[in-house]
Amino acid sequence: MELSAFVDRLDEELRTADYADLDASANGLQVGPDEGTVEHVAFAVDGVRETFDRAIEVGADAIVAHHGILWGGFDRVTGRTYDRIAPLIEHDLALYVSHLPLDGHQELGNAAGVADVLDLENRTPFGELGSEYVGQRGVASDPYAPDELRDRLGSDLETGDRSVQVLEFGPDEIEEVAIVTGSGTDWLDEAVAAGADALVTGEGKQQVYHEAREAGIHVVLAGHYATETFGVRSVRDLVDDWGLETTYVEVPTGL
Repeated sequence: MELSAFVDRLDEELRTADYADLDASANGLQVGPDEGTVEHVAFAVDGVRETFDRAIEVGADAIVAHHGILWGGFDRVTGRTYDRIAPLIEHDLALYVSHLPLDGHQELGNAAGVADVLDLENRTPFGELGSEYVGQRGVASDPYAPDELRDRLGSDLETGDRSVQVLEFGPDEIEEVAIVTGSGTDWLDEAVAAGADALVTGEGKQQVYHEAREAGIHVVLAGHYATETFGVRSVRDLVDDWGLETTYVEVPTGL
């Protein structure tokens, strides 16, 4: 497949252009030639030296990552920045990135994947950001006790040695669940306003403890990496259907 066609198909599926003014990440093709072909695609949560090296080892022509290398541009391509980019250039490895578009995709996205784990029904977009959304919310088919919700996520997510943490300030039974993966505690007030019993995210901030306690809502911290493997895995399945060879590169951080 031509690289340009591959990029266009992903951009259309993930609605990359709709997030252009909302995301600090430069989504879409971040590194790559004007012309090229793609036969083998690697997928990873983080676009970093280790995932690039491993993509090169398996003979990938492109790597699709959730976290890329461009967050507003570079002042200089030196030091660690040069070391990170060099393998891409030296081995003609294209880098495609989807950050917030892959968080908010209601079928392929990270929040949708967490909602699948929790068997949520009646799902709607959640996590408003401008005219778009970066999460999802829904209703548990059977209410969870806080420890049951923690155990379900702990058993199904790639948390490594890190345990799922629950700030238990909500009701005894959890039915309404709001999800923003990664670092999503900025949407706590929206979760409260929506009537959620729990907000599931990856990592927290100091102030969320008191904010959740005062609001009477559970906050579940399941790991930034662990909550954001779903999107790239779903896109991998999509690209498999396009007839390309694929590899998932797993580099959990435990954070």
